[in-house]
Amino acid sequence: MAPRPLIIDCDPGVDDAVALLLAFSAPDALEILGITTVAGNVSGALTAQNACIVRAIAEREDVPVFAGADRPLLAEAMEAGHFHGRNGLGDLEFPAPGKGVEQAGAVAFLAETLRAAAPASISIAVTGPLTNIALALRAAPDAAQGVREIVLMGGARSEGGNITASAEFNIYADPHAAQMVFASGLPITALGLDVTHQIRTNPARMARLEALGAARARAACQFLRFGERVEREHAGHDGAPLHDPAVIAYLLAPETFETAAAEIAVETESALTRGHTAVEFRLSKPSAARWGVRADADAVFDLIARRLA
Repeated sequence: MAPRPLIIDCDPGVDDAVALLLAFSAPDALEILGITTVAGNVSGALTAQNACIVRAIAEREDVPVFAGADRPLLAEAMEAGHFHGRNGLGDLEFPAPGKGVEQAGAVAFLAETLRAAAPASISIAVTGPLTNIALALRAAPDAAQGVREIVLMGGARSEGGNITASAEFNIYADPHAAQMVFASGLPITALGLDVTHQIRTNPARMARLEALGAARARAACQFLRFGERVEREHAGHDGAPLHDPAVIAYLLAPETFETAAAEIAVETESALTRGHTAVEFRLSKPSAARWGVRADADAVFDLIARRLA
């Protein structure tokens, strides 16, 4: 079977970095057409630079990187450097990448690539705020024809939020963009905190990854160890949840996840509940959206170990 054409929209971020390393390690399954970056975990300039750094670690400089939106559509900008380090990569030091971003911007790349694609042929993995996707759909509504599916990390229901009582960071960071994308009618699979909190590092899983010799595996372990420390300090939990890598794991092995059809809307008006994802399983009509409810954590870590090896 031919590799699945894929665009990765991200805001690296330590967990985005692990997601990218996993995707770069699956050329037989994923044809990465490009990486688009957006401000989120850290500034737009840093997320673009970090994507180039991770690309260099993976020795995949054949994949172009396109810098995108540096602020949300309407909301006040925010960052999460306290969870990802000042540089977004856990304050770890890496050599400057030999290749930078492309001249074209992320929104133009998304619009042009999806417009020119065969109908419903390109998957989009989103591991940051949905600003670039919303801007591309608004600038070129006909670009939607090229989208096979959007698989995103974002939202929370039963788990509650990680920024407010009910809002997860990626959705909170640009709720207006998220609402636009969820209202688009495109096929969307949302893997929120309900699922990603089920996929956590533990001593046995980390020992297996740290026994691998590949450079990308060593880098992934550095990012995960930083995530473990932050999780202990800020949330009091053992084990780092694999938020963004869940998106790539789903694309590679959807059978390791359970999802349910749902209507998903995002709160944009209330300051108290900004970014809340309203997830309704009691459907009055068919929905193209699905909500992640369960993950097989052992299977996900087995996938990551095999690919990073």
